[in-house]
Amino acid sequence: MPGSGVNPLLSGRSAHSQTGMMSLGSVKSGVPRLALPAAVISAVIVVAAAMVLGRASGATTTTSAGPRTGVVVVNTKLAFEPNSAAGTGVVLTSSGRVLTNNHVIRAATSIRVTDPSDGLSFSATVLGYSVSKDVALLQLQKPRGLKPAAIGNSSTARVGQSVVAVGNAGGTGSLTTVTGHVTGIGQSIDVSDGVDSSNRLLGLIRTDAPLQPGDSGGPLLANGRVIGIDVAASARNSFDSTTEGYAIPINRAVSIAHQIQTGRRSTTVHVGPTAFLGVLLYPPDYPNDSSGAVVSRVIGGSAADRAGVRIDDVITAAGGRTIASGSSLRAVMLRAVPGKPLRLVWTDSSGATRAATVRPGAGPPQ
Repeated sequence: MPGSGVNPLLSGRSAHSQTGMMSLGSVKSGVPRLALPAAVISAVIVVAAAMVLGRASGATTTTSAGPRTGVVVVNTKLAFEPNSAAGTGVVLTSSGRVLTNNHVIRAATSIRVTDPSDGLSFSATVLGYSVSKDVALLQLQKPRGLKPAAIGNSSTARVGQSVVAVGNAGGTGSLTTVTGHVTGIGQSIDVSDGVDSSNRLLGLIRTDAPLQPGDSGGPLLANGRVIGIDVAASARNSFDSTTEGYAIPINRAVSIAHQIQTGRRSTTVHVGPTAFLGVLLYPPDYPNDSSGAVVSRVIGGSAADRAGVRIDDVITAAGGRTIASGSSLRAVMLRAVPGKPLRLVWTDSSGATRAATVRPGAGPPQ
């Protein structure tokens, strides 16, 4: 429906999907947090049902209520949506650095992290993230009692190796574990937000441990040490409940976290607050005679609103770059810095070209 499309400047979609492929990360309003076109819904419905019906048969599932494992529950409130979402995180330091997937915290206007081992809860800020690598680093506020996870070496992962996945399956707030084996190394999957942005995740660890929505950001353990960050699961077909899970190698995730901590921005890693323009966009199949990002909503008081951007206007350039789609506008805004001038060009509903220099505010992560 109009206005429900991708939002690269405010929040964006918060999960990935392809035919048979889904992100695990967030559970939204009691269902898997997915952004699915109708064509792929049947392909993942078996996986989605597992959240309610239980895990696949043959897997070992236990509730983790015992010792601290360095695994935490991540809950978010989403930007400009009356929803909340839940995922998992891995504690890197006792000072409150937590690693998770980017899609777990994407669009979040507030983040709350809970340590299930003692029930302590902390607000969190986003230090930085990589959209293309699907990794995010959080900083908990006034943390106490945190026990870091034991970080392993993902380069030692081998096919056939026994693994354990820990996560907030179903978004219940309680940690569960499942067992399985490594079934592939160096795997690649294509993921999409279901609207106009697609991404290819490379070099993943594949496992037959049955992962669920809410598990994203949780650890894949081998011999008690983290070798990966769970990111996605797939159903083989709409009639088969057998799933394959995928994890980002921990060496790569930790390297990205280190880059964020040292403040080194790059083309793939965003550090610090995200620039906020203040528009929602129609999906790419919305009828439009010219290329650009078509505005479906303008947030009152935002930089775009103050500049005079209105519904059905088409943004054609930003920051000196031509805008051909919502995804290209998202890329520009990832490089923009809150408070710094940004030249914006758009075509209004009468066909006239307009331009203004705006100063984006700080908004939720992409």
